[in-house]
Amino acid sequence: MLQDSFNRKFNYLRLSVTEVCNFKCNYCLPDGYDCQTRARPLSLAQTRTLLAAFAMVGTQKVRLTGGEPTLRKELPDIVALCKATAGIESIAMTSNGYHLKKKLPTLIEAGLSALNLSADSLNPYTFSQITGSDSLHEVLECIDLALALGLKKVKLNAVLLKQYNGPQLQQFLNFIKDKPVTFRFIELMRTQDNTDYFSAQHLAGSGIRMDLEKSGWQLLPKRTDAGPALEFCHPDYLGQIGLIMPYSKDFCASCNRLRVSAEGKLHLCLFGEANEDLTPWLNYGDAKGLALHLTQQVLNKWQGHQLKQGNVGLTQHLAMLGG
Repeated sequence: MLQDSFNRKFNYLRLSVTEVCNFKCNYCLPDGYDCQTRARPLSLAQTRTLLAAFAMVGTQKVRLTGGEPTLRKELPDIVALCKATAGIESIAMTSNGYHLKKKLPTLIEAGLSALNLSADSLNPYTFSQITGSDSLHEVLECIDLALALGLKKVKLNAVLLKQYNGPQLQQFLNFIKDKPVTFRFIELMRTQDNTDYFSAQHLAGSGIRMDLEKSGWQLLPKRTDAGPALEFCHPDYLGQIGLIMPYSKDFCASCNRLRVSAEGKLHLCLFGEANEDLTPWLNYGDAKGLALHLTQQVLNKWQGHQLKQGNVGLTQHLAMLGG
């Protein structure tokens, strides 16, 4: 298994399949995606080699991200490639849910085993204010469909925004009272293009954690393939709550994931300074050579990001790598 110089082991790959996004979230792409900068995504053959290489070094979970991954027409084929790769046990996807309902059965049939949907508010007006899309109903319909189709891991993501969804915690809690899904609150992160927005909207998750624990919510043990969220359960709720707090102490200590961009660049950290091109190995189908290279490159991974020092690395906006 991949292991860095701080003895962290990496069994989780976040793979962007496109940089393109069809939303205009005010914390990410307020002006929409710039189609003139569109990168050419990896081909299916390149993706097959990439997955084989990561599986050779212990990757067990792959999360497909964007941009918006459903805009990639080969998405079912990519899911199927993940499913066919020996060693990969979990295939997840993060999506904004737009027009996903009609595609979801095909994706599940191809092998999709977990789904995260963005729902920054459960109020249709606030949702539209944040995302630029009047499609909250589609997200909620996708949740019900995913559960009906048998997906065991269904989660909703909400980026915490002080003036938008900050006062709506109780509405989120009411939603999961009788629904077996996890609602995850993600602290807004600084990127190269959102400094003023971050200053106005950042809301720390630590206060929410205190409120949850005072109300009887209990911290769950973390699985080895889990992401960075702290997850909480309550005996009176079918659903759970997750908190992703990148500005908290020791946030990076349990890091278990690497990222590859849509065009095939390795990012050791979402906020790192390096994005090495992996296509020389992918073009030649050299999975073994790439696997060896990954074991060497992971030794260069930082001990932690430097967000508190204002260093956001190469991250221009979160759509670059899907968070």
